[in-house]
Amino acid sequence: MNEKMNKTVYQPGFYGKKRQRPDEWVEAYIKKWNKEESDKKQAPAKSRVFPSICFSRQIGVGALEIADLLSEIIQYRVVDREIMEHMAKDANLSLKIIELFDERYPGRMSEFFAMLTSEKTFIKTDYARQLAKTVTALATTEPTIFVGRGTHFILPRDLILSVRIICSKAYRIERLANILNTEKSDAEKHLDRCDREQEKFFTTVYQKKEDSPEEFDLVLNRDHIKKASHAAQIVACAFEQKFGIKR
Repeated sequence: MNEKMNKTVYQPGFYGKKRQRPDEWVEAYIKKWNKEESDKKQAPAKSRVFPSICFSRQIGVGALEIADLLSEIIQYRVVDREIMEHMAKDANLSLKIIELFDERYPGRMSEFFAMLTSEKTFIKTDYARQLAKTVTALATTEPTIFVGRGTHFILPRDLILSVRIICSKAYRIERLANILNTEKSDAEKHLDRCDREQEKFFTTVYQKKEDSPEEFDLVLNRDHIKKASHAAQIVACAFEQKFGIKR
């Protein structure tokens, strides 16, 4: 294993682009939301869940890169797995986000969550509840592209474009080996570890081992749509057609 591999531990979503740390991202948005509240002079607006895009992906397929490019096209923010994980695991932080939501839309979180728990049988554990509340609060504060953590299972099906991104294992191995500048055998070991962790997460939180094609509006195969920019354009077009939202 080369020196670069020793220094770089692959995390799902990494593709070489420098990103804000989850704690930095959350702090910036809390400041933004607080400012918006202090600037408000009128009564609280009627709450709504914005149409969202939810990416489900095999690890290493390049979903976050596509999401970043899509964000430039439709001007939606991107919330990735690390941000959701950071928020859902920190009970105090999650509570703060929910309190901000309740200040803006009094009583609505309880209504949303009651609806979710009646429709989504998987919301049983403390973590699942925290994750569901976090995703719901994020989806109602600003138009969002979600990447990972099974958000397409949480949000109302008629208010999301659910996108699955797949490819062959060979494609994933080659892509990861290029990103980390390592041998394919080492990249495969990393992918196998990440795949096991992802399977454990979905089995624990959603009681699912794998996704069904019926759960998605769109399935993209990176073996055949190799350029991330092309994939982003396809998703943008599908989103526009489903919700009538112009670019």
